[in-house]
Amino acid sequence: MCSADEARAEARRVLEVCNVCGYCNGLCDLFEAARRPPQLAAGDIDHLANLCHACRSCLYACQYAPPHAFGVNVPRALAAARWQSYRAHAWPPGLAPWLLAHPLLGMWIMLALCILLVLGLMLAHAGPGGLFSAHEGAGSFYALLPWGQMTLLASLALGAALLALALGLGRFWRASGAIPLTRRILWQALRDALGLRNLRGGGPGCADHGPAHSHWRRRWHQLLLLGLALCLAATLAATVYHHALGQLAPYAFTSAPVLLGTAGGLCMTLALGGLLALRCRADAEPLNPLARRGDLALLILLALVALSGLALLAARATAAMGLLLALHLGSVLAFFLLLPLGKFVHAGFRLLALAREASERQP
Repeated sequence: MCSADEARAEARRVLEVCNVCGYCNGLCDLFEAARRPPQLAAGDIDHLANLCHACRSCLYACQYAPPHAFGVNVPRALAAARWQSYRAHAWPPGLAPWLLAHPLLGMWIMLALCILLVLGLMLAHAGPGGLFSAHEGAGSFYALLPWGQMTLLASLALGAALLALALGLGRFWRASGAIPLTRRILWQALRDALGLRNLRGGGPGCADHGPAHSHWRRRWHQLLLLGLALCLAATLAATVYHHALGQLAPYAFTSAPVLLGTAGGLCMTLALGGLLALRCRADAEPLNPLARRGDLALLILLALVALSGLALLAARATAAMGLLLALHLGSVLAFFLLLPLGKFVHAGFRLLALAREASERQP
């Protein structure tokens, strides 16, 4: 694994060749943005690395790509620099670099610890007999883990993750050249992020399978985001049912929380299957091995969240409910805790990179 300085040096080298050539200008925002600074400082490299969406079109259009002596591989060089920018700026400084250096191992350790924590709380409350028994009716989930403990766990995990994420993003923003964030800039950055404009490869889409282009990676990402949004809506609906209507989970299959959660889980499962299929068939040449492991860790964790939620819905009236509930809650807690410490952190870094780009594009 290369160091941050080595990754930035390689990214600077290939971008300097690109600045002289100019052939790939127009494929995405990256190449115009790389030409603006008189010299590419470390903060500029971190910004450009996160502005790159890894559509990979530039690699197959480049006359200086391997096996040329210049060996210009922009997606691979920027993927390494991007991952090192996560390690440099993510918070907390002691834990984040190690987890980002070992994304798969870190994910499995965090997942195991969270599941064991939930199982321990369930056993302390309900005992082995309660854990492996069928529970039916309103409030059956809380027979295994009280609502207060469940809410406290989720709140602490999500609160700590959001605090760490905010601190890490603040460090990245200051290092990459902070600019005043206006509503116009934020709105443009959000539009570019949701529309994934820089995953269009200049029009024909991503080059996932060598020179052949398609829009499937952009579509799968957007479907995954829709699934996450639906799951969030399901959680908010369940909050209304619990506090405003006085109804306890689990809810009827035709209720808003269940319908929204089911739709979200299915969207996530379909999107994750599509992204995994693309990943299995992708050309390895433009991919950085460490970033590739980080991608896989996030996809596995999100798949566990979605599939365990759907399985819990299907088997909630059986004796398997206790173990499925522990798996689902544990995977959700692990996902929350790894928000600032894994691949998902790229969402915030990329949004800030798009905000700086929107500012620099203003007349």
